[in-house]
This record gives sequence, C-alpha cells and structure tokens, in this order.
Amino acid sequence: MATTAQPTGGQGGAGAAKLGFTAGQVVQEFGYGDDVDQELRAAVEAVIGSELVDEDYDDVTDGVMLWWRDDDGDLTDALVDVRAVLDDGGLIWLLTPKPGRSGHVAHGEIEEAATTAGLHATSTLTIAPDWSATRLGTRSRGK
Repeated sequence: MATTAQPTGGQGGAGAAKLGFTAGQVVQEFGYGDDVDQELRAAVEAVIGSELVDEDYDDVTDGVMLWWRDDDGDLTDALVDVRAVLDDGGLIWLLTPKPGRSGHVAHGEIEEAATTAGLHATSTLTIAPDWSATRLGTRSRGK
C-alpha cells in the first residue's frame, strides 16, 4: 500500500497525495525559485521520506517536479531534459502558475511542448494556492 501525506491545513499536504509519489522514491526537482509552494514541497518530502533531489543529481529518478513559468525559456527543451533522468514508468509533474498569476503558461503551450517532447498531458490538478500541476506521460506506441 502506498504511503500518502496527510493534509497539513493548507492545500499543499492534500495536493502532495494527489501526485502519486510513494515512500522510498527519488523525486528530482527542477525550476526551484522563491515563488514555489513550500508547503507542497514539504508534503512531497514527507510522502517519499527524504528530501527532493536538485537539478545536479546524476542518477535516474522515480519522478520529476518541474516548476515552470512563462518566461523560463523553452519548455520543450526542459521536458526533453527531465524525461532523460526518469526511470521507466517515472512520473513527470509540470507545475505552472494558475491562470491570472504572473508566469501563467497556457494549456495549449503545455500540450504543444509535451507533444514535441514525446509526452502528453494526462491530467491537470489544482495543487496549491498559486500553482496547477499537469501530469505528463509518454505516448503509447500503438499495437
């Protein structure tokens, strides 16, 4: 049975449970900045039982949290890079500011970048007061 975080009074704790990470996983964080949701980060760390690893981590990971703002550069390039660090079946969560917040990324832009990177958006969640999370998965190769 997977371990999940308990709500901590704000949305971050409950949000962490929605991400699907489990105890013992290695989750790498990209795009950290002063504006990230600290409660969500702490809740994910509580779920996995260790600190998030940073962009300099040099081994494969079970999951990625990519904080991304509209002015951060080329989203397609970033998605290609984070996909390369994942173990088979790893989770990619793209965290973007909600509509109306500074740095918001339009869903169409996320879809286009994901498609070009060989990914697709499978779901989008309200994950924290200022952030949405879009789960990205690999495209199936057909039968």
